[in-house]
Amino acid sequence: MTALSEYQRLECTGLWREHAAAQRREVIVTFGDATLMLKEAASDRALAHWSLPALTRANPGEMPAIFRPDPDAEEELEIDDEVMIAAIGKVHRLIEARRPHPGRLRGALVASLLAAFLGAMIFWLPGALIAHTAKVLPAPVRAAVGQAILADVTRLSGPPCAEPEGLAAADLLSNRLLGRPGALVILPEGLQGALHLPGGLILAGRPLLDSGDDPALLAGHILAEELRARRSDALTEALSYAGFRATFHLLTTGEVPSEAFHGYGERLLKAPVEPVSADDLTAQATRLHLDPAPYLTATGATSAPAGGDAVEPVITDTDWVGLQGICG
Repeated sequence: MTALSEYQRLECTGLWREHAAAQRREVIVTFGDATLMLKEAASDRALAHWSLPALTRANPGEMPAIFRPDPDAEEELEIDDEVMIAAIGKVHRLIEARRPHPGRLRGALVASLLAAFLGAMIFWLPGALIAHTAKVLPAPVRAAVGQAILADVTRLSGPPCAEPEGLAAADLLSNRLLGRPGALVILPEGLQGALHLPGGLILAGRPLLDSGDDPALLAGHILAEELRARRSDALTEALSYAGFRATFHLLTTGEVPSEAFHGYGERLLKAPVEPVSADDLTAQATRLHLDPAPYLTATGATSAPAGGDAVEPVITDTDWVGLQGICG
């Protein structure tokens, strides 16, 4: 190292002791290029050369300052000249600043890795938690989520239609088209077509009942919505709306948080209807022994093909009349 240029030829007097049992002697202290040189005051004879980087202060913050050539040395130098003390201190600060600090580097690396990890968790964890929750929730909890969303939908549509004769007919139609009774819910207002909810619920609007003697309009929308439910994950979409905290609560307690889906029903009612594949809808109708033509026409999927041989009615006329009266 090279001494600081502003301190070249800096000198002062000090008291030097060669070892613990020796008496202090007055010396001239010279701030050199890389050393602190001690000379006898009377004869100008050199007594010692101390390395500036190795120099240590035995009494930090006290005056006069006491320096040693290394921490374990008995040799001491006592200085009360503030300029010399400041020069030595500045050299040591520069040396410390230039010295490698593995601990600081390690700390910076750890901090960087931690920040990267936390950033990844912030962006990755919510989606991962929602996807995991959607996969592992049991059927009763899925049904509870669907009911919670239905309750929010009914804030706008009014309560589901529930005339007893109509409910019985709705169960028959639900079982005929979906293979599960109780899955069809008729709403009095706010819905023109159909919607699907977690837990297997299919919502249908009252206007689909106003098609005279033919239930094809209602049945076609139910079949199309069931196809949409199979190609999308209604539960994942709902949990994404509810957010990380509500999803974590649901996963850990099995209880649907209150207000978790407030406003979600309005979003569903206003969402655009995605088209369905004519081939898929035809296959679905054929599997149920239905003529696909009316259902393709009702949903606007495509031009209707010719009906098949083994065609059965979707519902009896009596049950259809009962279903049309479900809203009173």
